[in-house]
This record gives sequence, C-alpha cells and structure tokens, in this order.
Amino acid sequence: MSAVDEVDLAPLLARLARGPQPWVLLVDGRSGAGKTVLAGRLAAATGAGLVSLDDVYPGWDGLAAGAAAVPGIVREGRWRRWDWIADRPGEPASVPRDGSLVVEGCGAISRASRPLADHAWWLERDDADRRRRALARDGQAYAPHWERWAAQEEAFAAREGSRELADLVIAPVVE
Repeated sequence: MSAVDEVDLAPLLARLARGPQPWVLLVDGRSGAGKTVLAGRLAAATGAGLVSLDDVYPGWDGLAAGAAAVPGIVREGRWRRWDWIADRPGEPASVPRDGSLVVEGCGAISRASRPLADHAWWLERDDADRRRRALARDGQAYAPHWERWAAQEEAFAAREGSRELADLVIAPVVE
C-alpha cells in the first residue's frame, strides 16, 4: 500500500462536510504525487463526480490547455477527451453538475479555476519519490516524456501560484 493510500480520509472527509454542499474540490500537485489515488478514494467515499485531467490534456505538451479546460468542466461538467492512442481529440465527455465534483491533475488549481472551487488541495512529495512512483505506474510510456512534462508543471505552478492558492497542502510520508 502506498503512502497516499494510507492517508487518513476521516479529517479530509470532515473538511469537505463542513463546507458548502455540494462542493467542488481541485486536487493538484506534480506528477507522481498521488493525486489520482487520493481523488479516487475521496470520490468513492463521497459519491462525488470525478474528472481526471489525464483524460483532458491534448498530448504531452498540453498541460496548459488541460488546465484551461477546468473552469468549463466545473461550470458545465463537459469536456472533450483526448485520445492518447490516436493522438487527437476524442469523444465528448460529461459529469453531472448537480452534485459534488473532484477535478484532479497537474494544473487543476489556477487563478481561473480556484474561485470556482470550494476546496483546493495540493499534494507535495519528494522529486525522486514522485519520479519513481510515476514511472512505476506508467513505465516506458511516460519515461521519454518525464522531463518535458516536468518543465510544463514547473512553469505552470510558478506562473499560477498553484500551491499558494491551495487551502490545504498534503505531504504524505514517503514509504
């Protein structure tokens, strides 16, 4: 079990319960930080809709474009999936907007998306551990793109102040 799997959900769920209902939560952080695992656990525990920006980014140079889609996803619950195999836009997708929503991925928290969300959580993890986790998860499909993607993450987070916009920083213990 990974450290993110071991994060105690109880205080996080209590935090969500104290806010407006239904709520919108943005989960952000660098690649390999554990966003997808945590967001999935939270959505499963609460019944919230879940959108992963991995389904939205238009290719390996698309972090900014994926982030730009977040406000529309939050407001309208619609986006176009990216077909990674064909390397082109895929099918339209949607999520109900009458309930709570979790949007997770690098670039989820931006100056444009933050005012639309009730909660914004940043996952922090050591660079070496993040890389090890991401490559273990995605293997050779991701390895050639690691540096390219990391440069986009750094530039976006610095430009937007994503970590600083978060109302909670979660730093799981390294396993």
